[in-house]
Amino acid sequence: MDFPKVFPASDSWYAHRVSYGETDAMGVLYYAEYLHIFERARSLFLRERGMGYNLVEQRGILLPVREAWCRYRIPARYDDLLHVHCGVSEWRRASMLIVYEFWNEDKTKITAQGATEHPTVNPQGKPVAVPGWFKEVCDSIPATREADATHQQ
Repeated sequence: MDFPKVFPASDSWYAHRVSYGETDAMGVLYYAEYLHIFERARSLFLRERGMGYNLVEQRGILLPVREAWCRYRIPARYDDLLHVHCGVSEWRRASMLIVYEFWNEDKTKITAQGATEHPTVNPQGKPVAVPGWFKEVCDSIPATREADATHQQ
């Protein structure tokens, strides 16, 4: 699969230090742990925009994972610092695609790439169109980044 490399201005960076408990017998970040890190990056993405999953759910929208993909390029090991670049790469009528790039500590090499597809469903599990308010939140630039841009001018 070719992973999309589109990261709009409304992207996010999540820093993750690999813990000993996340590694396998070879000392490498265990492959399934990447899915947990995807979730942490997605959660940060929303929190940076002032809306955690709990608020999205309170507004009647659930975001289950329909599909997840990961391509492992360079092994990450215990105590490595990874920088996970994440953002919404595609909006569909009733779903969204979030992509992830894992970078090494100095951000010179991609160590893994992934994507998760999330349908927007109501509390009964029925698909619903992506609400405009949710798309607007996800497409927004975090307040902290706007403040940084203002200070740099």
